[in-house]
Amino acid sequence: MGQTIGFPIHAAAAFQFDTLEEAQSEFVHNTGLSYARLQNPTVKALEGRISALEGGAATVAVASGQAATLTAILSVCRAGDHVVSASSLFGGTTGMLSNILPLMGITASLVENTPGAIRAAMQGNTRLVWAEMISNPAGDVADIGSFAEIAHERGALLAIDNTCGGVGFLCRPLEHGADIVAQSLTKWAGGHGSVLGGSVTVGQRQDLSRNPVFTDGGENSVLAQRGEAALAWRQRWLGAHQLGMTLAPHSAFLVAQGIETLALRLERESATALGLARWLAAHPRIGKVSYAGLPDHPHHALAQKYLPRGQGAVLTFEVDDPAAFLPRLRVLRIAPNLGDVRTLVVHPWTTTHGRVPEAARYAAGVTPKTIRMSVGVEALADLQADIEQAVAGA
Repeated sequence: MGQTIGFPIHAAAAFQFDTLEEAQSEFVHNTGLSYARLQNPTVKALEGRISALEGGAATVAVASGQAATLTAILSVCRAGDHVVSASSLFGGTTGMLSNILPLMGITASLVENTPGAIRAAMQGNTRLVWAEMISNPAGDVADIGSFAEIAHERGALLAIDNTCGGVGFLCRPLEHGADIVAQSLTKWAGGHGSVLGGSVTVGQRQDLSRNPVFTDGGENSVLAQRGEAALAWRQRWLGAHQLGMTLAPHSAFLVAQGIETLALRLERESATALGLARWLAAHPRIGKVSYAGLPDHPHHALAQKYLPRGQGAVLTFEVDDPAAFLPRLRVLRIAPNLGDVRTLVVHPWTTTHGRVPEAARYAAGVTPKTIRMSVGVEALADLQADIEQAVAGA
């Protein structure tokens, strides 16, 4: 009898034990299946695929990209700790660092996306350095190797949001020195705008010896009890066990389906994005274009180093009157998402970054004229024609 292609959806809230001893062992070690908030066969299969794609040791899948960010940060920080982050960020991450973490006693410094600025912001209680592989929306590229060196010198870890890196297709940050990779699976992993999800993946080894979260307690500390699995264990314990930000089995199935065509989609989308960026940069009625694949982008050299397969599918450009330009589009859709097979545009100043303080918006590469575009799989000529008629009409 033939086997199924893919993997089934396990719609179960709990899993049966044969003996009391088996149940007790599972609740102590959490290596198998007990309750679906902690682990589910469908979700577990997806986590294995993500670990393989990112080159990581372990992955925990959670309900959204925002849940992944929170899990990654809280796994290494507690009250009194400090995070250094590049300021070129997704608006939700800026909000979390500025508004949510301080409620827990964790402070954050948002600085320019350069090694010098990161180094200058480090403090004695800094536990984590955070950056986006390709920042949303400015398109800055993280200097992973330099950031990792700075973090590790001070006993901190480096976490990279690899959402725009496409689950390791464009870049595998763990291979360049990062300790943690967080990402939204809603975007290129799912790929069709039909599912929410997020994940956190840890590298093969991290130096946790200078972080009190893991060392306090001596023989009873997390590090002493869990060894090399301490960080991965804490992330599952926080994201799934304690906070319950669990990814549903059906969502895991949809993400897994999307991953199977990830390389095909992102390769085409990156090539189209580069073609559009070149065309827009030469257009007389288009303002500043930001895409790391262009030679005049300040992070072009970093893009060539860390993103040899392509510089991603997101770019920004400026138009004089976004309110007149956007409604005239017919092929491009106005929607606040990334990584869809459809090309999507949005006005970050009033939407994704609308609640971010004005100075932070500018620091993230957002101005009142900025249009963010997530390039889909449509033909380059069709996208150009739609932009052309919208600009002419506006």
